Amino acid sequence: MIKDIFTKEISEEVIERIQSLTPETKPKWGKMNVSQMLAHLSVMYEMVYTPEKFPKPNPLMKFILKLFAKNQVVGPKPYPKNGKTVPAFIISDKRDFETEKTKLIHFIRKTQELGKNEFNGKESLSFGALTDKEWNTLFYKHIEHHLTQFGV
Repeated sequence: MIKDIFTKEISEEVIERIQSLTPETKPKWGKMNVSQMLAHLSVMYEMVYTPEKFPKPNPLMKFILKLFAKNQVVGPKPYPKNGKTVPAFIISDKRDFETEKTKLIHFIRKTQELGKNEFNGKESLSFGALTDKEWNTLFYKHIEHHLTQFGV
């Protein structure tokens, strides 16, 4: 079940799970360390709040993304373990754990405070306008996948 990350209760539950991570927390699968995973999760928020940092897909690529990737990202089916990562989300350099944790928590709280109405119809860089339910699924499902990956 996809929980509503726009509610304070669920966003704080997610933040508690993030707070339980340490720099030594190891993944159950995958290549990223915990600091890289936190930075990786922040990318989806950076695409919302600072979209100018990312190349905009051309109309053909946007059409292909809508056709083939959108349902995987905003649909209810969980992500597979060790799935393919879009290049913009690949974090391979060294990251500071506390910095990345603080940044992600800030994004989660900011999004919750803005609320679902702010996101209903909001343009996604890759998929065009999404409903608040689709944004919720995008945010929560991705976070849930990686917190599960790191056992919290």
